[in-house]
Amino acid sequence: MKEILNLIKEEERYQQETIDLIPSENYASQNVLNACGSVFMNRYSEGEINKRYYPGNKNVDILEDLCKTKAKKLFKLDESWDVNVQTLSGTPANLAVYFGLLEPSDKILSMGLTSGGHLSHGHKVNISSKIYEIHHYGVNKDGFLDYEEISKIANETKPKLIVCGATAYSRVIDFKKFSEIAKTNDSYLLADISHIAGLVSADQHPSPFPYADVVTTTTHKTLRGPRSAVIYFKKDLKVNRAVFPGMQGGPHENTIAAKAIAFHDAMQPEFKIYQKNIVKNAKELAKHLINKGFDLVTKGTDNHLILIDLTNTIDAMKAQDLLEQANILANRNTIPNDKSCFYPSGLRLGTPAVSSRNMKEAEMEIIANMIYRILIKKENPLDVKQEVLDLCKKFPI
Repeated sequence: MKEILNLIKEEERYQQETIDLIPSENYASQNVLNACGSVFMNRYSEGEINKRYYPGNKNVDILEDLCKTKAKKLFKLDESWDVNVQTLSGTPANLAVYFGLLEPSDKILSMGLTSGGHLSHGHKVNISSKIYEIHHYGVNKDGFLDYEEISKIANETKPKLIVCGATAYSRVIDFKKFSEIAKTNDSYLLADISHIAGLVSADQHPSPFPYADVVTTTTHKTLRGPRSAVIYFKKDLKVNRAVFPGMQGGPHENTIAAKAIAFHDAMQPEFKIYQKNIVKNAKELAKHLINKGFDLVTKGTDNHLILIDLTNTIDAMKAQDLLEQANILANRNTIPNDKSCFYPSGLRLGTPAVSSRNMKEAEMEIIANMIYRILIKKENPLDVKQEVLDLCKKFPI
């Protein structure tokens, strides 16, 4: 027990002393953390509200109903939409959608991994590629989505489901154009907004809800909640039974409590200011990285993340390791047309976590200069580390 408590304290210290630029990470509030450790963890609640397979779930029913109400209110959804708050995480959420809408061997058209898509969008190592016939679209030579090319691929393959949304794409996604492509080919449209859900909720990115049949999102990343997910879907679609009993057993009610808190927090005025700061900081960080000579995919960003092409600069794995030695976290990532996922040529950075610490544009210039000194000027990361520690002290979590 003491060993675990010491590890928790050590992790708290490490997070306080680290500049976290991983765009899929963030800092949950104390209320979210408390809910995740609450007595709701003790409850087994297979089934749906008022339709449980176990007794003792009267408070759980109220909790889930409250969470669903807040989840819909966050995106201003009408009664044509339902939401499943039981799904455990992002990949299971996407798999549940496939399971609910498709039959084995049906066709899916999605963004390829090296272009910015996610493993659960049908990559060859994911179980989805073993069950369904996967076709991919990519980006053009400048790194942007080419909607004419996507339409052409869809017309040729006639997928039953089109997936839009990304894990490493720094520009605005045109959900309306995806909807037009889907309707032309009689396809369902799934928008995975796991990375940009917070931005969408605060009107910092166009919403997929007027156009998609299903929307999935994780609840950590820009939403700053617990590590989990939700599925929004048109009420006539068979999604609930795909989650339970199709994909999982009892839901994690402690995490559902934390999600409800995160949704509530995301509807507060200060959250919109926070989301604006995420985008401002990302643009500012991108500007200074470009000024330092870094080559950015698409030459900039519209959202919370930046993708650096290190092909002619430094090995991406080495870059990641050198930055980590200075307590700066940024993850290696594929860039368009990359040949290896484990040894890619890009570095992915994001601003949700540093924005949660209330860092602003001035700090983005400082961080860009630190990255430049370590990766380009070849300064010893340990010489930069003290500056990182000093900066982190000024902006505690």
